[in-house]
Amino acid sequence: MLPWRRLLRPLAVLALAAATLLPAGASATAATDTATASAPRSGWNDWTCKPSAAHPRPVVLVHGTFGNSVDNWLGFAPYLVHRGYCVYSLDYGQLPGVPFFNGLGPIARSAQQLDAFVDKVLAATGAAEVDLVGHSQGGMMPRHYLKFLGGAAKVNALVGLAPDNHGTTLLGLTQLLPYFPGAQDLISTATPGLADQIAGSAFLTELNAGGDTVPGVTYTVIATKYDEVVTPYRSQFLTGPNVRNVVLQDLCALDLSEHVAIGLTDRIAWHEALNALDPAHAEPTTCASVFS
Repeated sequence: MLPWRRLLRPLAVLALAAATLLPAGASATAATDTATASAPRSGWNDWTCKPSAAHPRPVVLVHGTFGNSVDNWLGFAPYLVHRGYCVYSLDYGQLPGVPFFNGLGPIARSAQQLDAFVDKVLAATGAAEVDLVGHSQGGMMPRHYLKFLGGAAKVNALVGLAPDNHGTTLLGLTQLLPYFPGAQDLISTATPGLADQIAGSAFLTELNAGGDTVPGVTYTVIATKYDEVVTPYRSQFLTGPNVRNVVLQDLCALDLSEHVAIGLTDRIAWHEALNALDPAHAEPTTCASVFS
Protein backbone atom coordinates (compact mmCIF):
# COMPACT_ATOMS: atom_id res chain seq x y z
CA MET A 1 0.00 0.00 0.00
CA LEU A 2 1.26 3.46 -0.83
CA PRO A 3 2.09 5.67 2.15
CA TRP A 4 -0.64 8.20 2.93
CA ARG A 5 1.68 11.11 2.33
CA ARG A 6 2.32 9.87 -1.20
CA LEU A 7 -1.37 9.32 -1.80
CA LEU A 8 -2.40 12.76 -0.60
CA ARG A 9 0.47 14.77 -2.05
CA PRO A 10 -0.92 15.19 -5.58
CA LEU A 11 -4.36 16.27 -4.33
CA ALA A 12 -2.87 18.64 -1.78
CA VAL A 13 -0.69 20.27 -4.40
CA LEU A 14 -3.61 20.54 -6.81
CA ALA A 15 -5.87 22.09 -4.19
CA LEU A 16 -3.19 24.51 -3.01
CA ALA A 17 -2.50 25.63 -6.55
CA ALA A 18 -6.15 26.13 -7.36
CA ALA A 19 -6.78 28.09 -4.18
CA THR A 20 -3.77 30.38 -4.25
CA LEU A 21 -2.51 30.99 -7.77
CA LEU A 22 -3.60 33.87 -9.97
CA PRO A 23 -5.79 33.09 -12.98
CA ALA A 24 -3.93 32.57 -16.22
CA GLY A 25 -4.61 35.19 -18.83
CA ALA A 26 -1.71 37.54 -19.41
CA SER A 27 1.13 36.65 -21.71
CA ALA A 28 4.02 34.77 -20.10
CA THR A 29 6.54 35.53 -22.84
CA ALA A 30 8.80 37.61 -20.60
CA ALA A 31 8.82 34.91 -17.93
CA THR A 32 9.69 32.32 -20.57
CA ASP A 33 12.61 34.34 -21.88
CA THR A 34 13.93 34.96 -18.35
CA ALA A 35 13.72 31.31 -17.33
CA THR A 36 15.27 30.08 -20.57
CA ALA A 37 18.10 32.58 -20.21
CA SER A 38 18.85 31.21 -16.75
CA ALA A 39 19.00 27.61 -17.96
CA PRO A 40 22.44 25.98 -18.12
CA ARG A 41 24.63 27.22 -20.95
CA SER A 42 27.20 24.46 -20.68
CA GLY A 43 26.14 21.07 -21.93
CA TRP A 44 22.52 21.68 -22.80
CA ASN A 45 20.77 24.76 -24.19
CA ASP A 46 24.00 25.42 -26.06
CA TRP A 47 22.80 27.39 -29.09
CA THR A 48 26.14 26.88 -30.84
CA CYS A 49 25.75 23.09 -30.83
CA LYS A 50 25.61 21.47 -34.27
CA PRO A 51 24.16 17.96 -34.59
CA SER A 52 26.59 15.26 -35.63
CA ALA A 53 26.13 12.66 -38.34
CA ALA A 54 25.63 10.08 -35.60
CA HIS A 55 22.90 12.17 -33.92
CA PRO A 56 21.49 14.45 -36.62
CA ARG A 57 18.39 15.54 -34.71
CA PRO A 58 18.51 17.84 -31.68
CA VAL A 59 16.50 16.68 -28.67
CA VAL A 60 13.94 19.00 -27.10
CA LEU A 61 13.04 18.19 -23.49
CA VAL A 62 9.54 19.11 -22.31
CA HIS A 63 9.08 19.35 -18.53
CA GLY A 64 6.05 18.22 -16.54
CA THR A 65 3.46 20.06 -14.46
CA PHE A 66 5.04 22.20 -11.71
CA GLY A 67 8.43 21.64 -13.38
CA ASN A 68 10.68 23.92 -15.39
CA SER A 69 13.38 23.77 -18.03
CA VAL A 70 16.13 23.19 -15.48
CA ASP A 71 15.01 21.12 -12.51
CA ASN A 72 13.16 18.47 -14.52
CA TRP A 73 16.28 17.66 -16.54
CA LEU A 74 19.27 17.99 -14.21
CA GLY A 75 20.02 14.30 -14.70
CA PHE A 76 18.71 13.36 -18.12
CA ALA A 77 19.97 16.37 -20.10
CA PRO A 78 23.65 15.77 -19.18
CA TYR A 79 23.08 12.04 -19.81
CA LEU A 80 22.18 12.87 -23.43
CA VAL A 81 24.85 15.53 -23.89
CA HIS A 82 27.50 13.06 -22.73
CA ARG A 83 26.34 10.76 -25.53
CA GLY A 84 26.77 13.38 -28.21
CA TYR A 85 23.33 14.95 -28.57
CA CYS A 86 22.44 18.61 -28.94
CA VAL A 87 19.89 19.09 -26.16
CA TYR A 88 17.45 21.91 -25.44
CA SER A 89 14.75 22.49 -22.85
CA LEU A 90 12.00 25.08 -22.65
CA ASP A 91 9.69 26.61 -20.10
CA TYR A 92 5.99 26.63 -20.87
CA GLY A 93 2.59 27.03 -19.23
CA GLN A 94 3.59 29.85 -16.87
CA LEU A 95 1.06 31.75 -14.80
CA PRO A 96 1.55 35.49 -14.23
CA GLY A 97 3.34 36.16 -10.96
CA VAL A 98 4.17 32.47 -10.35
CA PRO A 99 7.91 31.80 -10.78
CA PHE A 100 9.58 28.41 -11.23
CA PHE A 101 6.38 26.30 -11.20
CA ASN A 102 5.29 25.96 -14.81
CA GLY A 103 2.95 23.80 -16.84
CA LEU A 104 -0.13 25.32 -15.19
CA GLY A 105 -1.53 27.38 -18.07
CA PRO A 106 -3.94 26.12 -20.75
CA ILE A 107 -2.28 23.21 -22.53
CA ALA A 108 -3.28 24.38 -26.01
CA ARG A 109 -1.40 27.62 -25.32
CA SER A 110 1.57 25.65 -23.99
CA ALA A 111 1.68 23.74 -27.28
CA GLN A 112 2.04 27.06 -29.09
CA GLN A 113 5.06 27.83 -26.93
CA LEU A 114 6.54 24.46 -27.88
CA ASP A 115 5.88 25.25 -31.55
CA ALA A 116 7.87 28.49 -31.31
CA PHE A 117 10.69 26.82 -29.38
CA VAL A 118 11.09 23.98 -31.89
CA ASP A 119 11.32 26.54 -34.69
CA LYS A 120 14.06 28.31 -32.73
CA VAL A 121 16.00 25.05 -32.26
CA LEU A 122 15.71 24.12 -35.93
CA ALA A 123 16.89 27.57 -37.00
CA ALA A 124 19.89 27.47 -34.65
CA THR A 125 21.00 23.93 -35.47
CA GLY A 126 20.11 23.73 -39.16
CA ALA A 127 18.41 20.40 -38.54
CA ALA A 128 15.33 19.33 -40.49
CA GLU A 129 13.60 17.67 -37.53
CA VAL A 130 13.83 17.33 -33.76
CA ASP A 131 13.07 14.53 -31.34
CA LEU A 132 10.94 15.30 -28.30
CA VAL A 133 11.24 13.74 -24.86
CA GLY A 134 8.66 14.79 -22.30
CA HIS A 135 7.85 13.94 -18.71
CA SER A 136 4.24 13.72 -17.48
CA GLN A 137 2.28 16.60 -19.09
CA GLY A 138 5.41 17.16 -21.19
CA GLY A 139 4.91 13.76 -22.81
CA MET A 140 1.27 14.46 -23.64
CA MET A 141 1.16 18.18 -24.52
CA PRO A 142 3.36 17.74 -27.64
CA ARG A 143 0.63 15.57 -29.14
CA HIS A 144 -1.51 18.72 -29.48
CA TYR A 145 1.40 20.38 -31.27
CA LEU A 146 1.78 17.37 -33.57
CA LYS A 147 -1.93 17.06 -34.35
CA PHE A 148 -3.15 20.65 -34.58
CA LEU A 149 -0.13 22.95 -35.07
CA GLY A 150 1.78 21.24 -37.87
CA GLY A 151 4.40 19.74 -35.60
CA ALA A 152 4.41 16.37 -37.34
CA ALA A 153 6.41 17.90 -40.19
CA LYS A 154 9.15 18.95 -37.75
CA VAL A 155 9.28 15.99 -35.35
CA ASN A 156 10.70 12.52 -35.90
CA ALA A 157 9.90 10.93 -32.54
CA LEU A 158 8.02 11.62 -29.32
CA VAL A 159 9.15 9.82 -26.18
CA GLY A 160 6.88 10.15 -23.15
CA LEU A 161 8.07 9.38 -19.63
CA ALA A 162 4.89 8.71 -17.62
CA PRO A 163 2.75 10.87 -19.95
CA ASP A 164 -0.90 11.47 -19.09
CA ASN A 165 -2.08 10.75 -22.61
CA HIS A 166 -5.63 9.99 -21.58
CA GLY A 167 -5.71 12.05 -18.42
CA THR A 168 -5.61 10.94 -14.82
CA THR A 169 -8.06 10.00 -12.11
CA LEU A 170 -5.36 10.76 -9.51
CA LEU A 171 -6.02 7.45 -7.78
CA GLY A 172 -9.73 8.16 -8.09
CA LEU A 173 -9.56 11.45 -6.24
CA THR A 174 -10.67 13.54 -9.23
CA GLN A 175 -13.96 11.64 -9.15
CA LEU A 176 -14.67 13.29 -5.79
CA LEU A 177 -14.63 16.82 -7.23
CA PRO A 178 -18.39 16.91 -7.93
CA TYR A 179 -18.95 16.45 -4.19
CA PHE A 180 -17.18 19.76 -3.47
CA PRO A 181 -19.28 22.52 -5.07
CA GLY A 182 -17.18 25.02 -6.97
CA ALA A 183 -13.94 23.04 -6.70
CA GLN A 184 -13.76 22.04 -10.33
CA ASP A 185 -14.60 25.55 -11.53
CA LEU A 186 -11.91 26.97 -9.25
CA ILE A 187 -9.29 24.58 -10.62
CA SER A 188 -10.32 25.36 -14.21
CA THR A 189 -10.07 29.10 -13.61
CA ALA A 190 -6.96 29.28 -11.46
CA THR A 191 -4.89 26.45 -12.97
CA PRO A 192 -6.35 25.44 -16.34
CA GLY A 193 -3.36 23.23 -17.10
CA LEU A 194 -4.40 20.98 -14.22
CA ALA A 195 -8.04 20.89 -15.27
CA ASP A 196 -7.03 19.94 -18.82
CA GLN A 197 -5.31 16.82 -17.47
CA ILE A 198 -8.28 15.36 -15.63
CA ALA A 199 -9.57 12.26 -17.41
CA GLY A 200 -12.56 13.18 -19.54
CA SER A 201 -11.67 16.88 -19.89
CA ALA A 202 -12.73 18.72 -23.03
CA PHE A 203 -9.07 19.19 -23.97
CA LEU A 204 -8.30 15.48 -23.81
CA THR A 205 -11.51 14.51 -25.55
CA GLU A 206 -10.52 16.68 -28.52
CA LEU A 207 -6.89 15.54 -28.43
CA ASN A 208 -7.74 11.84 -28.57
CA ALA A 209 -10.69 12.04 -30.98
CA GLY A 210 -9.95 10.16 -34.18
CA GLY A 211 -6.93 8.30 -32.84
CA ASP A 212 -3.90 8.78 -30.63
CA THR A 213 -1.22 9.31 -33.29
CA VAL A 214 -0.46 11.20 -36.48
CA PRO A 215 1.45 9.85 -39.49
CA GLY A 216 5.17 10.35 -39.78
CA VAL A 217 6.02 10.33 -36.06
CA THR A 218 7.19 7.40 -33.94
CA TYR A 219 5.85 7.23 -30.39
CA THR A 220 7.34 5.61 -27.30
CA VAL A 221 5.61 5.57 -23.92
CA ILE A 222 7.65 4.53 -20.87
CA ALA A 223 5.46 3.94 -17.82
CA THR A 224 5.87 2.61 -14.30
CA LYS A 225 3.25 0.49 -12.60
CA TYR A 226 4.02 2.39 -9.38
CA ASP A 227 2.77 5.68 -10.84
CA GLU A 228 0.63 7.43 -8.24
CA VAL A 229 -0.08 10.58 -10.27
CA VAL A 230 -1.15 9.38 -13.72
CA THR A 231 -3.64 6.65 -12.89
CA PRO A 232 -4.47 4.07 -13.96
CA TYR A 233 -0.95 3.81 -15.32
CA ARG A 234 -2.00 1.95 -18.46
CA SER A 235 -4.04 5.00 -19.49
CA GLN A 236 -0.66 6.42 -20.50
CA PHE A 237 -0.40 3.98 -23.39
CA LEU A 238 -1.10 4.96 -26.99
CA THR A 239 -2.63 2.93 -29.78
CA GLY A 240 -1.83 3.25 -33.45
CA PRO A 241 1.00 2.68 -35.91
CA ASN A 242 4.59 3.40 -34.91
CA VAL A 243 3.79 3.08 -31.19
CA ARG A 244 5.78 1.24 -28.55
CA ASN A 245 4.42 1.05 -25.00
CA VAL A 246 6.87 -0.01 -22.30
CA VAL A 247 6.42 -0.82 -18.61
CA LEU A 248 9.65 -0.27 -16.68
CA GLN A 249 9.10 -3.30 -14.52
CA ASP A 250 9.03 -5.51 -17.64
CA LEU A 251 12.59 -4.36 -18.25
CA CYS A 252 13.72 -4.57 -14.63
CA ALA A 253 11.42 -6.02 -11.99
CA LEU A 254 13.53 -4.35 -9.30
CA ASP A 255 12.78 -0.84 -10.56
CA LEU A 256 10.53 0.85 -7.96
CA SER A 257 10.43 4.30 -9.55
CA GLU A 258 7.16 6.21 -9.29
CA HIS A 259 5.90 9.16 -11.30
CA VAL A 260 8.51 11.76 -10.35
CA ALA A 261 11.54 9.47 -10.26
CA ILE A 262 10.98 8.08 -13.76
CA GLY A 263 11.94 11.46 -15.19
CA LEU A 264 14.39 12.76 -12.61
CA THR A 265 16.60 9.86 -11.61
CA ASP A 266 15.74 6.59 -13.35
CA ARG A 267 18.62 5.54 -15.59
CA ILE A 268 16.69 2.48 -16.75
CA ALA A 269 13.99 4.76 -18.15
CA TRP A 270 16.67 7.01 -19.61
CA HIS A 271 18.36 4.06 -21.32
CA GLU A 272 15.08 3.01 -22.90
CA ALA A 273 14.45 6.60 -24.02
CA LEU A 274 17.91 6.62 -25.58
CA ASN A 275 16.98 3.46 -27.50
CA ALA A 276 13.89 5.25 -28.83
CA LEU A 277 16.03 8.17 -30.00
CA ASP A 278 18.50 5.92 -31.80
CA PRO A 279 16.73 2.61 -32.57
CA ALA A 280 19.38 1.58 -35.09
CA HIS A 281 21.88 1.26 -32.24
CA ALA A 282 19.50 0.18 -29.47
CA GLU A 283 20.82 -2.09 -26.74
CA PRO A 284 18.63 -4.20 -24.45
CA THR A 285 17.47 -2.32 -21.35
CA THR A 286 17.90 -4.35 -18.18
CA CYS A 287 18.54 -3.74 -14.49
CA ALA A 288 22.23 -3.40 -15.43
CA SER A 289 21.36 -0.29 -17.45
CA VAL A 290 21.70 1.75 -14.26
CA PHE A 291 25.46 1.46 -14.83
CA SER A 292 25.43 2.42 -18.50
